[in-house]
Amino acid sequence: MSLDLSRLEAVVDASGVPGRIEALLPVGVRPRQLSVRTLLVGMLCCQAEGRPAHLTRVHRVLVGLRGRDRLRLGVTVDWRAGPHTLTYRQVERTLHLVVAALAQEEPDGAPSEVLQDVADAFVEASVEGHGDASASLAVDWTDVESFSTRHPKPSGLYADPEARWGHRKGGGPGEKDELFFGYYLSLATMVADDGGAAVPELVRRMNLVGCEHDPVPVMVQVLTSMAAGGVVLGDVICDSGYAHRVPAHFALPLRAAGASLVMDLHPSDRGTQGTHAGAILHHGNCYCPMTPTALFGQAPLGRGASEEETAAHDERAAELGRFKLGRVTSDDEDGHHRVMCPALLGKLRCALRESSLSLPLERPEVLSPPNEPPCCCTQRTISVPATINAKTAQRHDYPSKAWRRSYARRSAAERSNARIKDPATIDVARGWCRVMGLTPMTLFLACALVVRNLAVAEAFVTRHEDDRRREAAGLPVRSRRRRRTTLAALVGAANAPP
Repeated sequence: MSLDLSRLEAVVDASGVPGRIEALLPVGVRPRQLSVRTLLVGMLCCQAEGRPAHLTRVHRVLVGLRGRDRLRLGVTVDWRAGPHTLTYRQVERTLHLVVAALAQEEPDGAPSEVLQDVADAFVEASVEGHGDASASLAVDWTDVESFSTRHPKPSGLYADPEARWGHRKGGGPGEKDELFFGYYLSLATMVADDGGAAVPELVRRMNLVGCEHDPVPVMVQVLTSMAAGGVVLGDVICDSGYAHRVPAHFALPLRAAGASLVMDLHPSDRGTQGTHAGAILHHGNCYCPMTPTALFGQAPLGRGASEEETAAHDERAAELGRFKLGRVTSDDEDGHHRVMCPALLGKLRCALRESSLSLPLERPEVLSPPNEPPCCCTQRTISVPATINAKTAQRHDYPSKAWRRSYARRSAAERSNARIKDPATIDVARGWCRVMGLTPMTLFLACALVVRNLAVAEAFVTRHEDDRRREAAGLPVRSRRRRRTTLAALVGAANAPP
């Protein structure tokens, strides 16, 4: 991976990070030869060339620049005794000053406010004009190991005082859950809006915390701060690891910030979760009290489902949707909204709503209305407060076809994690960064994500220019759909005659 030096410098300057950090550093008797801007450029060049995040590598890449670039960046300066080239100790000293300025006075495994702001500005600068292409984000966290030894010192402390033991879950065949020593890295990756055009999958926010912290509430603070800064939040797509959190730690603050959730429900949150004004609470929605129980409890469609299974699944989900009370207002300042009986919305026939009996007979019909109708059957609309379905309410009916297509965008978060852990690119593994501590690890990861964003954006632009050229020439656009090879196909190929 190789990127133009001028492009890396443009990202550093656009972020405004160097000037902000320089203002926090102490002023010595003699000015430092290595500026924060040059240090960040060196860290980016180190990652762009696929080198590990070692200070020796940063020093080597800086002194290996062309002569005029070394002079321009201050790597080589004129002293009274003659030209002086930057030394490794000067790189180490400048990074130490930066870390001391950005770290918390009493490190606790969470980034300081200024460190998070610096990381946000740095990563956002690498979006390079693509930020308005979409407002939807896919979020996920992954593990990042520390270079520290796993054995504590006699004092009981580790070499990396902010790293802790965490748990990671293997997602591949035969992979088991295991412990690791390090940090949780959370990423928010830009994805296409529902029904929108394709966009480059750029990481717009990151957060690194020690494993003693829950990564979800900390990342929610990053996203809400992003919205408060003027960036519109659209769909936030996540798995059940986020959705299962306490609503006050995830769902409620994001909804208050304007986000629309698209999430996989945890098995403990699926199914019927009580009633409200007589309506049945199920999968984040309110349903008619006379909904057939056979329609409840549907699980998401499994991988490798046949066309017949998919059609039956979607038909059952659509049938359940006819019994759902429809939203007729948006949320007010307190998070309340109103929903209406499905019979009044023309989705089914019910004797309690005489106007619905004129609907076509193809509509489902409530044959035995309750003898003592609840409020949802007697009132035209009912109010639903924010506390109802606070954890499970989301944009699409779960697990309908619309939800499945919308949730499929979450794979972009997996690709972001895989890209920085790919041995062929950045390879964020144990030993990738030998500078221990939350602050230097955050800075190096931010540089790795900036390089990753620039490469993804460049590939996206190149691919779409190629598509336009092929369309102009009357050639078919190349399909990039991955075709899965089934186990049955592999068995058939193995048993085929020679």
